[in-house]
Amino acid sequence: MGSALSVVVPTMNEELGIAGLLDSLGKQQQVSLEIIVVDGGSSDATVELARTAGALVIETDAGRAIQMNAGAAAASNEFVLFLHADSAIADEGLLAAALRELRAHLDRSRSDRVAGHFSLRFVREAQQNDFAYYYYESKSALNRIETTNGDQGFLMKRSFFDLLGGFDESLPFLEDQRFAAMVRECGEWITLPGVLGTSARRFEQEGLGRRMTLSALIMAFHSIGFTEFFREAPEVYREQSVSRGLSLAPFFRLIHKLYWRRGVIKSLKDWLSIGKYVRRNAWQLFYVVDVLDRFEGREESGWLKFHDRWFTRATDFPVADAATALLTYVWFLSAWIWFEVADN
Repeated sequence: MGSALSVVVPTMNEELGIAGLLDSLGKQQQVSLEIIVVDGGSSDATVELARTAGALVIETDAGRAIQMNAGAAAASNEFVLFLHADSAIADEGLLAAALRELRAHLDRSRSDRVAGHFSLRFVREAQQNDFAYYYYESKSALNRIETTNGDQGFLMKRSFFDLLGGFDESLPFLEDQRFAAMVRECGEWITLPGVLGTSARRFEQEGLGRRMTLSALIMAFHSIGFTEFFREAPEVYREQSVSRGLSLAPFFRLIHKLYWRRGVIKSLKDWLSIGKYVRRNAWQLFYVVDVLDRFEGREESGWLKFHDRWFTRATDFPVADAATALLTYVWFLSAWIWFEVADN
């Protein structure tokens, strides 16, 4: 089998980063690349830069899921890799090694239902929050639920992608999380060799803690199907001033308004579901201790293993979910008050 790969890159006003990515793709060794840039209506020089670099450019409606699906439909190779426009590739052998590893795993498993992702390295301008970034980079190497997202690159057979039905176009974001969950339900994720860089620009502009707080809320609401939030949150986000950092108070007000609209009974059921979601993700708190040991050069304490072997079994019952829901609601109210004060 030849080493041919179709690379799909969705873009929207990415003139600051697309040239660097396309240049690094052009330097990849031992692999033949078909580069497909799918633009959602850029008003800058993104399209011109992509065409100048020799990429196939497709123009579609805006929406990352729409764009990536269009790119996959145009791909002519057996394997397809989805990358973000702010991805950074330092190793000239990265994609060839990734393709070899995926092929080998497909042969061993005798199944086409395998997808790969890379571990992440954040490309930063400011040298702060070192441990936080180290933690998120460490978590990206895992294959646990909700640790896989589009920043890590998705590599798979085109036939497996088609079997899954592509990316969900119904919501303006989270298409990568939904797709990752479908892969996990129908097949298997593997961590590919090497590291993929990703820009930390958004975290540095908006504030790492604030961005991760919003991401946690998004994932919790996604888990319970709180679709009203996803319909209205983009408008709140568009009203933000990037230069002033991410303001979270408007999101907390929106959540309160939406739950008031849903009524007491439905809201209580939702918070119980959120409690269950939070309890199932408590492993991340245990993993923090292990990563801190590694970060400071110590032998790992084994807290993640303790969680998996003992804690999760001891707390897997409705009363624990209810207690976690109460604690989460107290956190919600406290955080809301904090951000109202901090944002004003």
